[in-house]
Amino acid sequence: MHKLLFLAFLPLAFMSCSSLKTVETVNANPFLKFINSIEVPFNKEFKNTVVGGLSSIDYDAKNDLFYFICDDRAVYNDARFYTAKIHLDSNKIDSIAFKNVVSLKNAVGEKYSNWETKPSESIDPEELRYNPKTNSVVWSSEGARVIAKDFSVLQNPTVQTADLNGNYLNEYKLPANLNMQKEEKGPRNNGVLEGLTFDKKYKTLYANIEEPLYEDDSAAKTTKGGMIRLFRFDVRSRKNTAQYAYLLDPIAHEPNPATGFAVNGIATIQYYAKNQLFVVERSYSVGRQACTIKVYLCDFTNATNVKDTASLKGQEFTPASKKLILNMDDLGVFIDNIEGITFGPKLANGKQSLLFVSDNNFSDKQKTQILLFELD
Repeated sequence: MHKLLFLAFLPLAFMSCSSLKTVETVNANPFLKFINSIEVPFNKEFKNTVVGGLSSIDYDAKNDLFYFICDDRAVYNDARFYTAKIHLDSNKIDSIAFKNVVSLKNAVGEKYSNWETKPSESIDPEELRYNPKTNSVVWSSEGARVIAKDFSVLQNPTVQTADLNGNYLNEYKLPANLNMQKEEKGPRNNGVLEGLTFDKKYKTLYANIEEPLYEDDSAAKTTKGGMIRLFRFDVRSRKNTAQYAYLLDPIAHEPNPATGFAVNGIATIQYYAKNQLFVVERSYSVGRQACTIKVYLCDFTNATNVKDTASLKGQEFTPASKKLILNMDDLGVFIDNIEGITFGPKLANGKQSLLFVSDNNFSDKQKTQILLFELD
């Protein structure tokens, strides 16, 4: 969620949130045990870039390598992703070492432009996943919907495939309900494609929007949630094959002041098992520094495919079910703007690891955290 526009009047607002080596034996009631976390120092430099805005995390098991996309709209440096090694010692994160930074290019082989000077030729990276079958990455951009008196940009979201050097290979055909529009129809600005995850065989790609489409529901409030959509794509054809409704929780805390910015939406997703995803809901309210992060096990086995339903308002359908796995408020530690989730390597005790990353929005008031959990 990249909220450069909010910075002009909301200093603490957000700018914006795996390998599919899932557990061999699926637990219908998974439990997440927090182990530890580390922080990447603010304004850390790596190969002449500023490390910040890390908006996703993914794991290449064969090469023991992590991928992070940066949600910089080419304002600080090129639109880019990083690779890194995360060293685990005695089942804990000991350190992180960045290995490479790769600039993303458009379909004509050019780097993306700076949002502040050429917004129509810029991009808003949000999620990146590595595909070991094709040795490539798939990544999403939220696009933009900015309607102002003297400044207007309509930029559709995208899901693109790139090689490991950041060169454009192809893109997915997104359904029409993800097109940005001048009227209040389709996606909300800053509330579009926030998460991606492959299934275990890399034949299916799942995506989520962060907030409801205008025609589906109002945005979440402290008194009610909002109905968003999860999207399923066939990887080979790159076409949308299904959409499922999912009900967000209400915003966790009242903002202070009461008229201040507050939001709850899906920050990221991770494939867990057939028809099941880990869904990470992130709630933020002005007046609080920490976010409320909830991890749900979402199951759409019995959910209605609403792909051909123009509006969810007043319609009969079955949304995906959800079961709370973890509320990070209960951990007793500060949790920032979580935007990425991935399964990592097996721990020394044989248990599966699960890692999260937070996006500091290039702000010295926020933190880039990497959190390690044990999955049981």
